[in-house]
Amino acid sequence: MQSFGASAAFLKDEDFEWEVVGEGIKRKIMGYDDQIMMVNVLFEKGAIGTPHEHYHSQVTNVARGSFEVTIDGLSKVMKEGDCFYIPPHVVHGVVCLEDGLLIDVFNPIREDFMQKKTY
Repeated sequence: MQSFGASAAFLKDEDFEWEVVGEGIKRKIMGYDDQIMMVNVLFEKGAIGTPHEHYHSQVTNVARGSFEVTIDGLSKVMKEGDCFYIPPHVVHGVVCLEDGLLIDVFNPIREDFMQKKTY
């Protein structure tokens, strides 16, 4: 398989395992290099992505389900097909309203995600 930096050219979902990162939350790190990273995050209904901030820019697509998304104190319900942008150092979090999947894209790479953690 051809590789570009840290990731292969073609990434099949079945080749990656889910990592439990919180109660009712799992993620798969997909494609990445030093500048960009894509992560699939699976949520069970009621799971909470605790408010936090980081120095990375983030764009997230709601691939499935619906979420109450809070960014810098403003909350909106986002559903399948919607996206949201989070600038660096802005507090954000989500509450999963129905089972769902978020696709997060970060710049630069989330180095902290590269260390396996299980909660």
